[in-house]
Amino acid sequence: MSAQRHQKVDVWRVPCRSPADLSGVQALIDAGDLVPAEVVAVMGKTEGNGCVNDFTREYASAAWCQLLAPALGCAPEQVHARVALVMSGGTEGVLSPHFTVFTRRWLPAAPDEPQSSKRLVVGIAKTQDFLPEEMGRVAQVDATARATLAAMRDAGISDAADVHFVQVKCPLLTSAKVNDALSRGALPVTRDSYESMGYSRGASALGVAVALGELQRAQVNDSAILSDWGLYSSLASVSAGIELECNVVIVLGEAVTSQSTLRIAHTVMKDAIDAASVRKLLNAVSGLNSQDDSTLLAQRVVSLLAKAEASPDGRVRQSRHTMLNDSDIHSTRHARAVVGGVLASVIGHCELYVSGGAEHQGPAGGGPVAAIIRMANT
Repeated sequence: MSAQRHQKVDVWRVPCRSPADLSGVQALIDAGDLVPAEVVAVMGKTEGNGCVNDFTREYASAAWCQLLAPALGCAPEQVHARVALVMSGGTEGVLSPHFTVFTRRWLPAAPDEPQSSKRLVVGIAKTQDFLPEEMGRVAQVDATARATLAAMRDAGISDAADVHFVQVKCPLLTSAKVNDALSRGALPVTRDSYESMGYSRGASALGVAVALGELQRAQVNDSAILSDWGLYSSLASVSAGIELECNVVIVLGEAVTSQSTLRIAHTVMKDAIDAASVRKLLNAVSGLNSQDDSTLLAQRVVSLLAKAEASPDGRVRQSRHTMLNDSDIHSTRHARAVVGGVLASVIGHCELYVSGGAEHQGPAGGGPVAAIIRMANT
């Protein structure tokens, strides 16, 4: 990033009729509102199962690559090197499939212009591709920490206090990857592909925590991953998928150099039904009462981003839950439905980015939440 330039970030929340439906995005392009060459990141909620075999994520990513390639002057398979594509599967309950599109335009700095209040900035980075035996271990922790710092630099953020949400897309193990590791005498962290999603998410989240100073690197070792629930990041949101081999990192924060009309703020849900923390966050950053001004708040909140998980101790506020005992529907799917319903009741719409599986992402049973809000006086 040049010191002589400021970034202007804008965000669109676009509904879709299927994982590859970009007609709403195309309409914004045709109207001149969205410039495809300025797209820096896309976070999608697709209507698959969110499990290992959820190919809606890859389907959506492929559609975006086809759309953006001409504008970026590259082949579709090269789009991933320029744009962070994070597709999260699973729209259980009232969650509605949609894309959240981030654009970034570089503008000349005005040295004589007084600094404004902080506004939204975005930065992206990626790790190297991981060997199967590196996933879910400190190799993934360290690589994610380095990528998080690189994404902060890309965003123009020097102080971790200005980071409000870090979205990571990470890979998972398949039977082929497990067999590859074993054939070389290497032992993967697990041989269960679904379980590997949790390990990969957990290691990635701890990497974010190390990068942001929430944890010291000495606190994190292989045995702590998916074991020591006292170690977590209050800012990390990690989604695992079959469609990539590296970690993709999106840092969302604020800077006084931003010329965006948007702000971002974050909080942590203490458990799956902690609507009070979310209301307090929205009231503070928007100046609106989330109960009295729900219609106006729904218009001003461009995106609400959250993690969800079934509390690993089997309880929510001392009441027993059965999400962990359902052999038909995995607990991550239950958790997305619960948190999606709670947040929809607060915000007044259902196009919410709620990602399941919050290992080391917020306190056990809870998870980070961030709100991107368009300011009324801009």
